[in-house]
Amino acid sequence: MNPTSPQPANPGANPTPTPAAPATARRIGHLYPRVAQFLADNPDNPLKVGQITRAIGAPSSGAVFGVLKRMASVGYATHVRDPYHRFQITPAGIAAAGTLPPPAPRGASGGGRAGRSGRRKPVTRPNGELYWPRKLAGGTDIEVLRRLRAAQMPVLLYGPPGTGKTAMVEAAFDDLLTVAGTGDTVVEDFLGNYVPLPDGGYEFVYGPLVQAMRDGRPLLVDDATLIPPRVLSVLYPAMDGRRVIHLTAYRNERVEATDGFYVIAGHNPGVHGAVLTEALASRFGVHIEVTTDWDLARRLKVDNRAVAAAIDLNNELAAGTVTWAPQLRELLGFARLHKTLSLATAVSNLAGRAPDHDRDAVIKALTTHFGTTVTALSLGPQH
Repeated sequence: MNPTSPQPANPGANPTPTPAAPATARRIGHLYPRVAQFLADNPDNPLKVGQITRAIGAPSSGAVFGVLKRMASVGYATHVRDPYHRFQITPAGIAAAGTLPPPAPRGASGGGRAGRSGRRKPVTRPNGELYWPRKLAGGTDIEVLRRLRAAQMPVLLYGPPGTGKTAMVEAAFDDLLTVAGTGDTVVEDFLGNYVPLPDGGYEFVYGPLVQAMRDGRPLLVDDATLIPPRVLSVLYPAMDGRRVIHLTAYRNERVEATDGFYVIAGHNPGVHGAVLTEALASRFGVHIEVTTDWDLARRLKVDNRAVAAAIDLNNELAAGTVTWAPQLRELLGFARLHKTLSLATAVSNLAGRAPDHDRDAVIKALTTHFGTTVTALSLGPQH
């Protein structure tokens, strides 16, 4: 028996000790609204357990830690160790508005069905569409991205266009800023430029890189490898140990990155003009391949035959016999057109989306799996 524990007045009158679980549950239930409110009031940075305990005047950091772990287990908070335990509220935690999450089902953490479904709850993107998290590094992709942001480890996402790279980042960070990369992207697209005013003068408007650094927000450089390397180099001093840039076009103003600033880049290998330089690759300590989630496509009601044809074509893409294959973006478009018009129209449209030099291979795959002659969607004669 713990010598510091109070002794019952009459040990024989109560031979069975009171279980600790209900008391723990009461303590968590009492503390949870205060912990959740403090995290919601400070959503921008991961917070240490002791910092939270002192701020809310809780008597025990252990009890606060229990609340935080409960929040993290249901996706209401992210948990990072660096080596301190730090927690940051998620959009789901904010939406819960201080409501105590239910305990995880017994055995859910052991990899059973309940555990998987708990990790794969959809997240709403800024455009209102749902994103279904995918498994990555023992957690989900959006959890991992948030942990990497807290640790200041820039990530490069690579894979074919349409596999969900942008959707993943938008789901992970609701304060995201984006630069869409092309061969015509210039330095001003990152830093800002002068714009004309109605009175005939000019005003300097800061670009997304400056905004992200000052506001402590993540910046996605989409299709980064399409941007000329000399332009992309404007990012490097913001990403290295200096975390400082100078606006030479605007009074040589100094811009320092605040906590929360983070850079993610997207790369589409094989796309014409995409060049992953050593200078760019070395700036990103984590490289994550993003491929299409075929199970998700089926769950979202894409016809199994279309999924099977897409898998075959992606195998050909990997073998180098074609240069294009349908990804999740095309399959979701297929499902919408199937629902809006007809299955035959959706199949023909998918064939028509293929580049001219790959269309025969795409038509062959669709014909094989649908068992009918397939042609690209086109206008017919007048009725």
